[in-house]
Amino acid sequence: MQALSRQLEFELERFDAKAGDIESVFVGGGTPSTVDADMYAATFDLIAPYLQDNAEITTEANPNSASAKWLSGMRELGVNRVSFGVQSFDDGKLKALNRAHNSTQAKEAIINADKLGFEHISLDLIYNFQGDSKELLKSDIDQAFELPIDHLSAYELTIEQNTPFYATPQAKQDDEELAFWVAEEITHRGFEHYEISNFGKYQSRHNRGYWMLKDYIGIGAGAVGFRQNERYYPQTNIEAFIQDPLKVSVEHLSSNEILTEKIFLGLRSNIGIQQDILNNDMQQRAKIAVNEDKLTYRDGYFYNKNYFISDEIALYLLG
Repeated sequence: MQALSRQLEFELERFDAKAGDIESVFVGGGTPSTVDADMYAATFDLIAPYLQDNAEITTEANPNSASAKWLSGMRELGVNRVSFGVQSFDDGKLKALNRAHNSTQAKEAIINADKLGFEHISLDLIYNFQGDSKELLKSDIDQAFELPIDHLSAYELTIEQNTPFYATPQAKQDDEELAFWVAEEITHRGFEHYEISNFGKYQSRHNRGYWMLKDYIGIGAGAVGFRQNERYYPQTNIEAFIQDPLKVSVEHLSSNEILTEKIFLGLRSNIGIQQDILNNDMQQRAKIAVNEDKLTYRDGYFYNKNYFISDEIALYLLG
């Protein structure tokens, strides 16, 4: 934790942080709930002077390690939002996904978080795993909405290199229509679809800040930071990071790269694309998309009507 503190102090100075600058904090990547809550105290003490009064402070948590004691400790530190990596309430699917928890543990963890007074609770579900059916996924969604949540993320299974499923690509099934069906099932229950994989009565400020390309500090091995037109990459090797937490490589983004990211992120979410950032050709293509009922236009912004074709529309706008 000393390395984290050194890096955090350095980054706060680099970002010229002042009181009230930080509107959200996210403790995630890996499994925060496997680390005792009191181990985070020094980090929270450092950021406390910079927090807004109503800052959103989120932690990720695994149901099997997010004990009532751990949740209580994080709540005492000021965490007011918790996101549980549930993935499914089907024990057979959880076992096939190599998850360490079962459905009972997932439900108990979420109920405990509610009892402890967390203002916002979210959970993740995965779909298009081999064998997924509408019946199984409907059961997952039904059980999710029986719990005290105000946010839900539904992710399509992706298989990447150096993951357990990379050697078994058949673990992913290809059913494009299932994404639309899952989204409809969730929105019919009153959660707004505000990004391709995110739904809620509450919309995470951390998520929205990332999609708007706001500045953010990344703390820890491999935690990326962003400021204006630069990304900061600390070392990914944990031992190397501990030895030198201030060693950071910098990626300089061109104006075209920033524009491209704003277009892709804006179309994947309800952030939209500000008309003024588009050149004349892009604006003309956006207006054609409006006429073809692919985009809507409101108050100087273009908004996507179907997040699942956002990449195709982005490529069209970019020409």
